[in-house]
Amino acid sequence: MPEPLLTLEGVHTHIAQYHILQGVSFAVPEGGITVLLGRNGAGKTTCLRTIMGLWRASQGRIAFGGESIAGLDTPTIARRGIAYVPENMGLFTDLTVHENLVLAARSGPLDAARLDWLFALFPPLKTFWTLPAGNLSGGQKQMLSVARALIEPRRLILIDEPTKGLAPAIVKSMTTAIAGLKRTSTTILLVEQNFAMARDVGDTVAVMDDGRIVHTGGMAALAADAALQERLMGLSLEAHQ
Repeated sequence: MPEPLLTLEGVHTHIAQYHILQGVSFAVPEGGITVLLGRNGAGKTTCLRTIMGLWRASQGRIAFGGESIAGLDTPTIARRGIAYVPENMGLFTDLTVHENLVLAARSGPLDAARLDWLFALFPPLKTFWTLPAGNLSGGQKQMLSVARALIEPRRLILIDEPTKGLAPAIVKSMTTAIAGLKRTSTTILLVEQNFAMARDVGDTVAVMDDGRIVHTGGMAALAADAALQERLMGLSLEAHQ
């Protein structure tokens, strides 16, 4: 098993009077895809936002590359090499695909070789290069959102529900693209409700329930154990083919 790039140990997060994360502990090995699974409201998005510093952990340790990032502000965490693709995609809908990527490339002009790589992952971005992002379909917007996170090299990408609300054909395209990222040894922490996709791309898995991690292990082992899926999540991967 590769060494962890990201580790959470006993992380608690309070939002107003609500105690959302309640001692969350798991690791994200470097160079693979870790999928964070769980029912709606389990705390998965709060977990990603806490890692990114958008919510502050009230207790516990978050380590990235062996160094604590808990308590750092979001821009500082981003500069350490973490990108975040939120569920709402965070696009500038009045700006073109090109302009959205320019804004995401903090270090300077767009790199032609990296653009070619992104176009290979997400061909519609090249097709609609000069169109406003607001004119794209839901799937195309999601592709642009992920591309914004990847326009510069990152050590870790946090992606929240990239296939939510997408048609099956677009889900297949997104699955193919994320599998392509996996072949480049990009480290990804993925929140995903489409369990068939999670099985296809995930290397390791952490299952969350009611603000706690209730299972960690290999995705292949979870995918092969329908009884464990039922116990942890109340449904099976088989039911989501």
